[in-house]
Amino acid sequence: MPNVLDTIVAAKQREVERLPQRDITIETLRAAIRQHGARRDFLAALRQPRAGDIALIAEVKKASPSAGVICPDFDPVRIARAYEAAGATCLSVLTDAPFFQGSLEHLRQIRAAVSLPLLRKDFIIDARQILEAVEAGADAILLIAAILDDARLAQFHALATQAGLAALVEVHDESELERALAIGAALIGVNNRDLKTFQVDLATTEKLAVRLAERARAGSAAEQQALLVAESGVHTRADVERLKRAGARAILVGESLMRGPDIAARVRELIGG
Repeated sequence: MPNVLDTIVAAKQREVERLPQRDITIETLRAAIRQHGARRDFLAALRQPRAGDIALIAEVKKASPSAGVICPDFDPVRIARAYEAAGATCLSVLTDAPFFQGSLEHLRQIRAAVSLPLLRKDFIIDARQILEAVEAGADAILLIAAILDDARLAQFHALATQAGLAALVEVHDESELERALAIGAALIGVNNRDLKTFQVDLATTEKLAVRLAERARAGSAAEQQALLVAESGVHTRADVERLKRAGARAILVGESLMRGPDIAARVRELIGG
């Protein structure tokens, strides 16, 4: 039986097959950036949070496969502006339509409405999606190690970072962490949600943070500077404190912010602002 991730990736494959054929190179992406405007520095922003004691990537997300519709009264621009006003460091914008009810148009609208760096949150399996991200206003892309082989993970990471985008490399076990470090990832997200079962466990970040710290002590300068982002399952300030103790310097939070009646208050609660 296919798991949720397999189902999503199969649908994404059908989606990208409909994209126009393009040869995506570093220069192609740089040209698109020149055309669509300078990128905002996503990684630098995470290193210097705007407010509070941890960087927050606040997610604009209407629905998910595990939770269904999270925000029935969904206005992406209103939500993005509320996040910015409350002190979020960066924003993550879901652009997958079939499973998360997102769109690239949401990303375009948010780009025009706020000044924060933006992450395109999607299931990237084709280089043409990186060009789409640039054209829609993304400053960073998500690369999920679980759905990419070594060659594509390295290729997409190099294309993005050498063109001027940040790349958040998402891992959820030790072997994926090693793959992220092997390509020199400066931004590593640990997803506490198992994408095959959608079960959540904050201990995933704690376990992988120990391994990352071990590699940092013995490794290269790049490994020593890799910034750890904890993703999924963050609901309370106690969760944030736990993840900070583990070594996370940023958190990516969507559902628990989107469900609250007062977004600004929830942001301030989580970041300690």
